[in-house]
Amino acid sequence: MAKTRPGKKDMDSYTIRGTNKLVKAGDCVLMRPSDTSKPPYVARVEKIEQDNRSNVRVRVRWYYRPEESLGGRRQFHGAKELFLSDHFDVQSAHTIEGKCIVHSFKNYTKLENVGAEDYYCRFEYKAATGAFTPDRVAVYCKCEMPYNPDDLMVQCEGCKDWYHPACVGMTIEEAKKLDHFVCYECSSDDDMKKPLAPFPASPGSDGKVEPKRRKRGPGP
Repeated sequence: MAKTRPGKKDMDSYTIRGTNKLVKAGDCVLMRPSDTSKPPYVARVEKIEQDNRSNVRVRVRWYYRPEESLGGRRQFHGAKELFLSDHFDVQSAHTIEGKCIVHSFKNYTKLENVGAEDYYCRFEYKAATGAFTPDRVAVYCKCEMPYNPDDLMVQCEGCKDWYHPACVGMTIEEAKKLDHFVCYECSSDDDMKKPLAPFPASPGSDGKVEPKRRKRGPGP
């Protein structure tokens, strides 16, 4: 006669081993990879369960790093960028190493200081097909690339588009010293002599929209 499967009960929280940090459903966590040479996996906890033997397991929804996606890491992907995947899994709670915060892209760009626990997500990702949602993103500069918050950009006072210094023939050091900037298409001798207002720190949501879906996800 087959043994009855041990029952399970839902838990409101779990204390990470060796710490006093509580994890609850909805929290984002760092999970130990099988290959310790790799960075920890990032996941969102969906549910916490305990069986009759006091084993605690968590149902998680994985975040993918750009290099783990079918399209790979691209120039516009930030160092702290993650994709929220449709890949769910059940893992031992003992593999949780710590907590982290996955911000919206907008909130991440407003952070004054980015800590080790700060990440951001602007795309959802289908692991089986490599498809992204949304499949259109704002693009900037002559190179028509989505905004990478790790990169310095300068805004033209004329057309209001944002440019990478290298794309307009400047070094990053030169760009940091600018109070004003007018792109080549907007500039003339008279324009350059006019007093202009300082530009804001980073691109907003007024960028051009990429005209079509690319082969392996958003971006050019």
